Amino acid sequence: MKSALITGANKGIGLATAKELLQNEYFVYIGCRDIQKGEVAVNDLLANGFGNIKAIELDVTNSKSILSAKNIIEKEQGKLDVLINNAGISGGFPQSALTATLEQFYSVFATNLFGVVSVTQIFVELLKKAEQPRIVNVSTAMASITIASNPESPTNEFKTSVYQSSKAALNMYTVNLAYELRDSSKFKINMVCPGYTQTDFTGHQGTSTPEQAGKRIAKYAMIDEKGPTGKFISEEYFPEPASCPW
Repeated sequence: MKSALITGANKGIGLATAKELLQNEYFVYIGCRDIQKGEVAVNDLLANGFGNIKAIELDVTNSKSILSAKNIIEKEQGKLDVLINNAGISGGFPQSALTATLEQFYSVFATNLFGVVSVTQIFVELLKKAEQPRIVNVSTAMASITIASNPESPTNEFKTSVYQSSKAALNMYTVNLAYELRDSSKFKINMVCPGYTQTDFTGHQGTSTPEQAGKRIAKYAMIDEKGPTGKFISEEYFPEPASCPW
């Protein structure tokens, strides 16, 4: 049975993605800063007929927490087939490029970028032990420089400079990661925008449900050897990875 770790997965898009993988016979680790919230999510899933799932304490901003989670999964599975870096924060809105504080930038980047780097670097050896390792970094179309630089882009009015910057940096990291692992034909590493999703993160506004977002992410966690790598995918906005204006 293949195994997957999803960070920040006790609710919203992460939890919906977990359900998709469970339905496809993966063993899923629900990564969560608050293990009690993770246990609540797992118990709810078990009560609804799901199995092969476990909550694991994981704070992406704490290297000791990440290493502890890695040691648990290594002991129980011996490898990791899928890593989904889903944990992220907004930093609160609005975020003016002129008035957002350095503290806001540090806080958001600590989770949205540095957390992904830390988790990936610590878990990569377990991923290398899998036959078809997959990494999905959850991104957003709001991180598109092409879209954001359009004077008519709605993101300009939203004032999300901190959040957008963190996700744009995440995309560049993902491209570099995929390039460095290009000689390992086993790896598929992509950025996936789940769409404008109705969750706590968006105040339950949006054009996509968590279930639709979960399907989009899980799809690229389960791609075969013919699937893309090093690509940005936003199915809500662009039908094909190659069509994205990056």
